[in-house]
Amino acid sequence: MPLVLGPDTVPVIRGAEVATRAPELAVLSVMLHGHGEDAVAIGEAALAAARGLRDGRDTLYTDLVLASVHAAARAILEAVMASGNYEYQSDFARRYFGQGKAEGKSEAVLAVLAARQIAVPDEIRARITTCADVALLDRWLARAITALAAADVVSE
Repeated sequence: MPLVLGPDTVPVIRGAEVATRAPELAVLSVMLHGHGEDAVAIGEAALAAARGLRDGRDTLYTDLVLASVHAAARAILEAVMASGNYEYQSDFARRYFGQGKAEGKSEAVLAVLAARQIAVPDEIRARITTCADVALLDRWLARAITALAAADVVSE
């Protein structure tokens, strides 16, 4: 009988410790379960496992994780990666995301809002993209995850 893989046969891996012991299974878990409500936790676990790999698997697995989750989860995972708390493995990612923390964080705020389908008026978009205060952008990024409107993100 052929081996059939599906949501019922591949476990949901939410913990980084388990994911690190079996990174391929963690990535497969994201591919099969990445559109559910646990997508962020599953994706974070698989990304943690990918960080410890070399020989190109790190970037391949990171790409597979981001491609396998729903848009809101992808925006959140990318925001975490852009926040400076994520250690990039590939030279490309280090160069791309190292161009400017403030620029990356402002893009992350807008990406989360876009993924959540929250309209961003031009004046708020300008305020976000011109902000150079990394700590303030961190606060805005955290607010973007739960905000009901773009104005809620930048309110003082």
